[in-house]
Amino acid sequence: MVRIYSARTGRWKGVFATHSWIVLKEEGATAYERWDKVGWGHPVRRNNYAPDGRWYGNDPRVVHEVRGQDADRLIPMIRAGIANYVYTDRGDYRVWPGPNSNTFIASVLANIPELAATLPPTAIGKDFPTDGRWFSITPSGTGFRISFGGYTGLTLAWVEGFEINILGAVIGIDFRHPALKVPGFGRVGV
Repeated sequence: MVRIYSARTGRWKGVFATHSWIVLKEEGATAYERWDKVGWGHPVRRNNYAPDGRWYGNDPRVVHEVRGQDADRLIPMIRAGIANYVYTDRGDYRVWPGPNSNTFIASVLANIPELAATLPPTAIGKDFPTDGRWFSITPSGTGFRISFGGYTGLTLAWVEGFEINILGAVIGIDFRHPALKVPGFGRVGV
């Protein structure tokens, strides 16, 4: 099983931003494995928190889930994406515009287009370009993204939808699951 979770962050950031993490469970495993990036100590963490635990007291929601043989096939790719993430040293965390927890998960997703997952519009930092390029294919591989250091940008893709990123706040349209994307609120619609 593979699950991507998201929950509102703590304090003032929780008004408009979420924290994302990924949970894995291989066939025959006796426990879940959770991967996060945080802003203190060694930033990339494995199993420091309950897989579906609250984040700063806020309930998480499942953003994407894959089970069975598809999950078995994807888990090695996810592990490779985690191992290849470039911002793993102390001090490699910035709340805004990134690299942060959402940048970490978006980077892992970018290595696995067949996962066809996207983070919520409230996942500030998801558009931070870990490779430094201002133009790239979206993590889902279904469109393109223009990003100026995560400060501003534009995304157009089937999975991610149409998004305009202004200073981390995202406004746009979700095509697959019809909804508006509104800063602070996330998806508003079906």
